[in-house]
Amino acid sequence: MPWMGINDLGTYVVAVMLFLMLPGPGTFTLLTATARGGVRAGYLTFAGLLLGDQILIAIAATGVAALLQTHPALFAALRYVGAGYLLWIGLGLLREPANRNDAAPVQQGRRWFRQALLVGVLNPKAILFYMAFFPLFIDPATQRGALTLATMVAVIAALSLGWCSVLIFGGQYIARRLAGYPRLGVWLRRAVGVCLIAFGVRLGLGG
Repeated sequence: MPWMGINDLGTYVVAVMLFLMLPGPGTFTLLTATARGGVRAGYLTFAGLLLGDQILIAIAATGVAALLQTHPALFAALRYVGAGYLLWIGLGLLREPANRNDAAPVQQGRRWFRQALLVGVLNPKAILFYMAFFPLFIDPATQRGALTLATMVAVIAALSLGWCSVLIFGGQYIARRLAGYPRLGVWLRRAVGVCLIAFGVRLGLGG
């Protein structure tokens, strides 16, 4: 039975959770921030990612995504910008010296927030995903327009908070356990850099 115009709420929750659990640039950005700046940096990064998602959902809901679909050159330009930003972050992680002191970033909350926001927003493919995803769970007969959409967005935000909290505290625990193994930490940082570069290349190629 639809609730607040959402068809099959349980399936919607499961689908959102599966989507959140898929590792992507946001996941690696969140874990990197937590490892360097602790729980505070992790939640600042989460706030940036969440705001980025809200912006993309708003764009999808207002039909701007349809405009991107009808203008391939504009969509491609946005995709290249997003790919370039991921490459820039990944290369930065690879080029950092092994003896870098990670205590300083704790004081750079705005940087964590801004970086996460850009990682989230500079992914035009996510706009098209939301355009295709939301209609699957909106019941035409009982939907309440903006109220239904707001409810769906609120569910995503709540589930995101729960899952990202698991990642933040789990990442903090792992970071503390690895504190006595600096070389392993360096290789993990480089592995994250390689993953972000791979995501950037894939986004740039339209994969």
